[in-house]
Amino acid sequence: MSLTRQHLAMVRMLGVAIVATLALGACATYDDEFAGINSRLDTLDTRVQSAAQSAEAANQSAQQANQRLDALEGRVQQIEAGPRRVPRG
Repeated sequence: MSLTRQHLAMVRMLGVAIVATLALGACATYDDEFAGINSRLDTLDTRVQSAAQSAEAANQSAQQANQRLDALEGRVQQIEAGPRRVPRG
């Protein structure tokens, strides 16, 4: 009877070891998937940073264009407010 209990205990230990091995093997699979996802996230992060820099450059360019328009607006108002020229002839 003692021999049967020893065999049963050994089978249980082997079963636990097999289940633990399978569980750890599944974790390695997820590690590969996480590495792929992290790689894609890094690529997206790089693209977002590039887009943000492009947007900032476009914003600065638009601000400079607005400043030039503001400078011209005063001159246009002066011309429009000036006396009307009488055509020659």
